[in-house]
Amino acid sequence: MPEGKAAFLEVLPKQGQLSVEDTASMVLCKPKVLPLKSVSLEKLEALQRAAQEAAARQAEEAPQPQPQA
Repeated sequence: MPEGKAAFLEVLPKQGQLSVEDTASMVLCKPKVLPLKSVSLEKLEALQRAAQEAAARQAEEAPQPQPQA
C-alpha cells in the first residue's frame, strides 16, 4: 500500500440517498428520583415520634394531684 494515499477510499453513490452523520449530540439520561428525606432522618423522626407518644401516654396514666382547699 502506498504511503501517501488514504487507508480507505471514499465511495460516493451515483443514485439514491446519501446520509451523513457527523454531528455529535448530547444524550440525556432519565433523571434520578432522590428522596426528600434520608433514611436515617426518617428513622430518627420515627424514634422521636415514638418517644413523644410514650411520654404523652405516661402523662395520661399518671394520677393527677387534687388541689386541697
